[in-house]
Amino acid sequence: MTAYAANETELSYLTLYCELRSVNHRYCDISIKIPERFALHGADLRAMIAEKISRGKVECTINYKKQSKDGQVLTVNMDAVQALLNATTQIEQLMPAALSFSALDILAFPGIQQEPDTDKDEIQQAVRLLLTKTLGHFVEVRAREGAQLRAVIDDRCQKVQELIVLAQKRIPEVLLALRNKLKDKIAELVAQPDFDRLEQELVLLTQKLDVAEELDRLQAHSNEVIRVLKQSEPVGRRLDFLMQELNREANTLGSKSADKEMTQIAIELKVLIEQMREQIQNIE
Repeated sequence: MTAYAANETELSYLTLYCELRSVNHRYCDISIKIPERFALHGADLRAMIAEKISRGKVECTINYKKQSKDGQVLTVNMDAVQALLNATTQIEQLMPAALSFSALDILAFPGIQQEPDTDKDEIQQAVRLLLTKTLGHFVEVRAREGAQLRAVIDDRCQKVQELIVLAQKRIPEVLLALRNKLKDKIAELVAQPDFDRLEQELVLLTQKLDVAEELDRLQAHSNEVIRVLKQSEPVGRRLDFLMQELNREANTLGSKSADKEMTQIAIELKVLIEQMREQIQNIE
């Protein structure tokens, strides 16, 4: 299910950012993108997300920015500066023309600026709290979208059931039309038709074309879809299975159809089932 949420929090010297994104996926696929200094927390963060999300491709990004406050003193590693200058002097002796650089160039060199001592426990707790807050918003977004999808699928399911009722009413008319058609055809070909034999053939043909069982199963599966949609736990995979069963019965209904209207009903059923199947890919 597609969703997005983001939050931030401030420590005494850092601003932490957390962003969560998800797109459709058959299984639960969680990726964590965090700075090197937070690498030890990766497994913990993944477990927190997996506890709340069971389906979808989820991307969690956590980053930070150093705060610049009034009165803040810049701490410079002077030993590193001296080592850099010594190395620069040696390199310049090998160069045909020395290149000038400023103090800002030196400050930008890795390892020159010293960061304040960090409290690892404080950072870990802050990251966990930030992710918990972001996850809460993330789940709310997914829940709102899920409610909209449930309404769409429920509407399609109701239309499926209306088509099932229409097909059930159509069955006697189809069989009667088939009986009359065969009688007329035989009467044209045979002067004295054997109507007893005709009745036997009609019974056999009726059994082959009987779709009552398929319609009953379509009704049962659609009822199950409506029931499952009302559950609070993840139901995406079960709905996937029900769509496969509905599609199988609709295909059988179409293959057994001996009537133009019944064929059209089967086609409309397959269209509705496919629409539901596409939406169900977004459901956890």
